[in-house]
Amino acid sequence: MQRLKGQETELVVIVDGKPQRTLVDIREFEIEWQLEKKSEGYLGETTNRKDSIFMGVAGSFSMHLENEGIFDFISKVIDRARDRTAGTKINIKTTLRFPNGDRPKIIIPDVEFGAIPLSVGGRSEYANVKLDFEASEAQVIS
Repeated sequence: MQRLKGQETELVVIVDGKPQRTLVDIREFEIEWQLEKKSEGYLGETTNRKDSIFMGVAGSFSMHLENEGIFDFISKVIDRARDRTAGTKINIKTTLRFPNGDRPKIIIPDVEFGAIPLSVGGRSEYANVKLDFEASEAQVIS
């Protein structure tokens, strides 16, 4: 049986409802559903009770650069962080195309970003930008 590979995965960054077509050379993508485990012991009980709390989602993706579009995107992220652009929404959508025909989409609304490093490893290396993000939730649509 075949498994899902990166070539069957698409990542789209959406700013105010518009796909950012210049952010295309995505190398890798990661999403993490964050949960906190809780454990509490009580008198008269022989084991701890377990619980968990959903803390949102986090992730990252990195890309190579083929045009200056990333700098326009970074400017929008910074302007939003400085409250210069009221109401700017940044969403991430990924579509997974499984070999069996399943095509779930993961929608991550209202994404917030952390530091955005640009690195150039050497003369023969491609320039790389990595974006770390967090959001309150992610929705999987089958």
